[in-house]
Amino acid sequence: MNSSTYFRQGLLSLLTLGVALPLGACVEREVVYQPAPPPLVEAAAPVVTVNEAPPPLPAYEQPECPGPGYLWTPGYWAHAPAGYYWVPGTWVQPPRPAVLWTPGYWGWGGGVYVFHAGYWGPHVGFYGGVNYGFGYGGAGYEGGRWNNGVFNYNTAVNNVNVTNIHNTYNTTVINNVTVNRVSYNGGSGGVAAQPTPQEQSAMHESHFQPTAQQMQHQSAASSNRALFASENHGAPAIAATPRPGAFNDRAAMPARAAVAERPGGGEANGGMLHPESAAGQPQAGEAHPGTPQPGHEQERAAQAPRQQAHQPHPPQQRNQQAHRNAPAPHPHPRPPQRPQQER
Repeated sequence: MNSSTYFRQGLLSLLTLGVALPLGACVEREVVYQPAPPPLVEAAAPVVTVNEAPPPLPAYEQPECPGPGYLWTPGYWAHAPAGYYWVPGTWVQPPRPAVLWTPGYWGWGGGVYVFHAGYWGPHVGFYGGVNYGFGYGGAGYEGGRWNNGVFNYNTAVNNVNVTNIHNTYNTTVINNVTVNRVSYNGGSGGVAAQPTPQEQSAMHESHFQPTAQQMQHQSAASSNRALFASENHGAPAIAATPRPGAFNDRAAMPARAAVAERPGGGEANGGMLHPESAAGQPQAGEAHPGTPQPGHEQERAAQAPRQQAHQPHPPQQRNQQAHRNAPAPHPHPRPPQRPQQER
């Protein structure tokens, strides 16, 4: 029996008892309820604590953005009973326009490492000062911005095909942070960063949970043994994907081979075009904008001392010997000799 039936029976009973009703009370009005738009909800995730620090972030290149409206979510180390496993970075469609992704991070506290889950919100909050690259240099996000409901990509730090995606701009990113591959905040060897007032404000805003695709992406990673650090030793074969769960896509990116760390700074973490550096300029071992294979300069720099150790003479003696063996300069260039067989 619905509410309209109850209303009619009650009205009939009042009339039977001779109760006077005001004019218009006998007119039944149907109330139509319009569903309210879904509100932002607080991101809820089970608390994960581990006694062992997560491995360093692997270095990798960013897959090309699959299309307009996708936002980059960097990869991270998650934890299962079998140990740490890598959740590949991927391009994701946000749950609604005008929201940005705050990456999750591991933080030291109470004698354990606690994972603070990522979330969607109007502003980017605190993510431990961890340099995830591709616009996430440790504070805020420089990879893009919303403009009238359309996301605009910063091609300085994102792999975007401007032929297919036209809402782009190019702004050099300057980060005043140490560029390294540390994946956690606080504790021994962790990033020493505290949330700014702006980040604290963003942390207290209403948030969206990770999307269903993001959760499925992480679940698939947890069931892939090759992504566990115990199997890949910190260099997963699938470090980034063009879409959530696309582990077998030909555009999926593997981790680059580990290289020696820079004195006092460490290796830059996987910037596809050019990793953001502490002073806004590529540091030792980092590629300049447009370099197709970043990281090779650092490998050569690490090999240089070993190569010099096997040289028979110091560099100054080699230069002097080469000068003595060099032919005498000619005042004028000699014309090329004709081949012998034409004589």
